[in-house]
Amino acid sequence: MKKLFVFVLLAMPFAAMSQAHSGYTASYSSNFAIADPSYSDKILMLWKDFENNTLDKHLDMFADTVSIMFATGPMIKGKAQNLASVKEFRNSIKNYKVILDAWISVKSSDKNENVVCVWGTEEFTDKDGKQVKQRTHEVWKFNKDGKIDLMLQYSGADGM
Repeated sequence: MKKLFVFVLLAMPFAAMSQAHSGYTASYSSNFAIADPSYSDKILMLWKDFENNTLDKHLDMFADTVSIMFATGPMIKGKAQNLASVKEFRNSIKNYKVILDAWISVKSSDKNENVVCVWGTEEFTDKDGKQVKQRTHEVWKFNKDGKIDLMLQYSGADGM
């Protein structure tokens, strides 16, 4: 009994720390664990497809109901609408290069969903001939069928 009391006494601060979030509650989740790296591999294939302008190669990875919010605009819903938007943008730029800093596959324990986060730098020449360099962070979410159903993109101009 004495051992149980000591264990509970020692464990209480750690239990309290795991619940403390400085007064914030995450709108999606704050409970993540490292997930299967094959999810990151799928997203990296899509980055390579964008870089090579071969966007039709892996369309089967997207849910028909996919929603994408690009850093420069509103949320676009639907597979066909997103593909058209991405192709239009990709065909308007030249000399696209990407340097990836990091990526990670995580799984939300409370939502039971897989998410991939990617950080990097994109460089390209825009349709007006201007050189663009921007830092990019993307969050990709997979549905229960293993299809991408959400992507959120955040960018900082001039390489930050």
